[in-house]
Amino acid sequence: MTEDVIERDYPFYRGDPVTLTGMQWLVVMVGIGLAVWVLLGHFAIFSQGYMGYGTSVLMTVLPLLGLILVAPRHWTALFRKIGWKDIGWMFAFAALNAVIAIPLGFLLVSLVEAQVNPGVDGLTTATNFDRTLFFLASLPQLMGEELVSILPFLAILYFLTQKLGFSRTAAVITAWIVTAVWFAAIHLPTYNYNIIQCLIAIGGARLVLTLAYMKTKNLWVSFGAHVINDWMTFGLAVLASVFGSSA
Repeated sequence: MTEDVIERDYPFYRGDPVTLTGMQWLVVMVGIGLAVWVLLGHFAIFSQGYMGYGTSVLMTVLPLLGLILVAPRHWTALFRKIGWKDIGWMFAFAALNAVIAIPLGFLLVSLVEAQVNPGVDGLTTATNFDRTLFFLASLPQLMGEELVSILPFLAILYFLTQKLGFSRTAAVITAWIVTAVWFAAIHLPTYNYNIIQCLIAIGGARLVLTLAYMKTKNLWVSFGAHVINDWMTFGLAVLASVFGSSA
C-alpha cells in the first residue's frame, strides 16, 4: 500500500522510526535553548550589521544538530518528499492563517495597543539590496522557528504518552496548545513584551502552522506555510512604502 493510504504517525515518540529517550530529548532541548538564546541577541558576534543574519542560520543549525546527535540516521523523519498535494497544503494553511488573523486582529485591537514588528518598519526604509537580503535570511530563520516549535511538540508528545500515560489524542492537543504558548513567549521581546498580543496574534498563528504539520507530518509543509505568511506580510509592507513614497 502507498504512503498516502497508510497515514504516518508522528516520529520519535513511539518507535517511528525510533523512540527518543528522555535524555535524548534533553539534548535536543539544549539545542533549542541555544537557538532561542542566540535569537534573543545574547551572542555578541551576531549582534551588529550584516553579521546579524548569522542568527538566522544558527536558528536552524542548533536544533537540527541536537537532533542529529541523538538520531544520526533518522533525523530526516521530520521531513517528507514534497508533492503537489503538499504545496497545496502550504497555501491552504497559509490562507487559513490569513483568514483567522482578521478576527484575531479585531480582538487584539479591542484589548490592547498593538506593537509593530520592527522588521516591518526596517523594511519600509531599507534599500532594495537589504530587502532582498532580509527575505533570503528569513528562510533559515523561519525553518528555525519551525524546529523550535515542532521538536518540543514531539518531545511533549513523548513525555505525556510514554511517561504520564496520556492518550494520544489528549497528548497531541496538549502539545499543540503548549507549544503555541511557548512560541508566543519567545516573541515577547520582538513585541515589547506585549503578552496579550503575543498570545493572541503569535500564538494563534502558531496553532495554524502546527496544524499544518499535524495534518501532513511533514515539516516542509508547515515551513512553506510560514514562509508564505511572512513573505506576504513583509511584502505588503514593502509595496505600501514604495507606492506611498511615490504618491
